[in-house]
Amino acid sequence: MKSAGDQVVEDDTGFHDDENVADIKKLKSVGICTVKGIQMTTRKALCNIKGLSEAKVEKIKEAAGKMLNVGFQTAFEYSAKRKQVFHITTGSQEFKLLGGGVESMAITEAFGFRTGKTQLSHTLCAAQLPGEDGYAGGKVIFIDTENTRPDRLRDIADRFNVDHDAVLDNVLYARAYTEHQMELLDFVAAKFHEEGGVFKLLQIIDSIMALFRVDFSGRGELAERQQKLAQMLSRLQKISEYNVAVFITNQMTADPGAGMFQADPKKPIGGHILAHASTTRISLRKGRGEMRIAKIFDPDMPENEATFAISAGGVTDAKE
Repeated sequence: MKSAGDQVVEDDTGFHDDENVADIKKLKSVGICTVKGIQMTTRKALCNIKGLSEAKVEKIKEAAGKMLNVGFQTAFEYSAKRKQVFHITTGSQEFKLLGGGVESMAITEAFGFRTGKTQLSHTLCAAQLPGEDGYAGGKVIFIDTENTRPDRLRDIADRFNVDHDAVLDNVLYARAYTEHQMELLDFVAAKFHEEGGVFKLLQIIDSIMALFRVDFSGRGELAERQQKLAQMLSRLQKISEYNVAVFITNQMTADPGAGMFQADPKKPIGGHILAHASTTRISLRKGRGEMRIAKIFDPDMPENEATFAISAGGVTDAKE
């Protein structure tokens, strides 16, 4: 049963005349499809939508406020809501120290240089079909910023003993160019609204920062870049609240402030804005041969490390 916040905006009796129907279409065009979505959007952002005046925005906000209880709830009530959270397998039992897999209602960020980020992403896609542990499966939206190869999913599908075409058909793929990725998030929100509960995973590969590094260059544009990044991460946080797992990968850069005795003088890009927005961060580094080492940073768990390997079937357990 849908909560008041998940109701679509046209369900409200105050939104039925022709003029308001047009306003609803304008809201949906920017990915605002539910009453909760209206509450999550600032008045300033709503006023920037073409055709919505300040008076209209106030009317929309007032109608949404009447439908939602925007006050406090007990920790017990919020804990009951958190019982909906599910975990997506990473393909490695060792990796299960990550609380059982990639968590929904959260943003998980993986960073490293040539350490298997894309392989992990593809394995998560293949693991979306119904399988063990009673997981019902779900569809994937895959936003690609660096021209990855979705055909890799065929090899991983063999390992999970699932049909190639079924795996590929289960993934909705989009190639992002420049700030186009922000527009794609509007489409994502609309898609989640149209097929509620069907999509379980949103991935931004490889990586969330790739296009920002191209579009904004030099220190002169750094502030604007970080502001745009913050807006995008805010959208992702709101999307994750609809019980969707958001998985992003990130690039590395040389750290000029690193000491000469530091083992790995590299750090993930995006600064504190990206670090604070991610619920869980996974630092990946190379081990011997195909072995990889993942260090987990999660507010609910102590820092820990897991080893895994990259194989023809994607991410798997490391063999000693």
